Amino acid sequence: MSNSTMKIGEISKPRFEFRTFGQHFDKQAKLMARLSVPVPQSVWKRESDEIYIISKTNDINNTKIRDGKMDIKTYVQTVDGLEQWNPLMKGEFPISKEVLITDVFPAFQVETPVLNKNSYGLKEFLELIDANDNLQRVNVHKERFGYMVNNSICEVANVLFNGAKVITINSESTEIEDVKKTLSDVGLEGVENINYLQAIKRVIGWIHKSLAN
Repeated sequence: MSNSTMKIGEISKPRFEFRTFGQHFDKQAKLMARLSVPVPQSVWKRESDEIYIISKTNDINNTKIRDGKMDIKTYVQTVDGLEQWNPLMKGEFPISKEVLITDVFPAFQVETPVLNKNSYGLKEFLELIDANDNLQRVNVHKERFGYMVNNSICEVANVLFNGAKVITINSESTEIEDVKKTLSDVGLEGVENINYLQAIKRVIGWIHKSLAN
């Protein structure tokens, strides 16, 4: 296990993540809760409403909007079955035409639409998304419960994708071995690693594949 201590909510060097989605992880969730060291009360339970922008032509850039801010992460690599993602862009609405041209629509890997304004508010931006057949916005509600096991940041969450409920469970750390030990300890070895992009595409029918259970 690593000597450096992970802290929930603090910026660290890029992490390696395991995450999966399904209908039930009751046994694994109970073990995660029992094995967890004490965590800050602020992460015992968190709820948020977010919008994910899904693209038929992109599987490497994860775009979400929360509290009027856009956050894009990009896939870097997979090591020992764990995915590593790095920040690509952060921005607030209204968002400039230049940022949409240079950063946002290229991240979706679609042609940038004709932009007649110098900046776009959230509602106007979502209208651009709705007008593109290769893009879809998905309303996501998260009820997240935070833990810390083997110095890896963990969570179990109830997630609604446009009202469809699924469960997600994850472990992430800057150290691969910390995550692998956590997966072993809570009984997640051999379970498919599914990121948010893949899970949403399966739920909305863009990928014809089931979730982990």
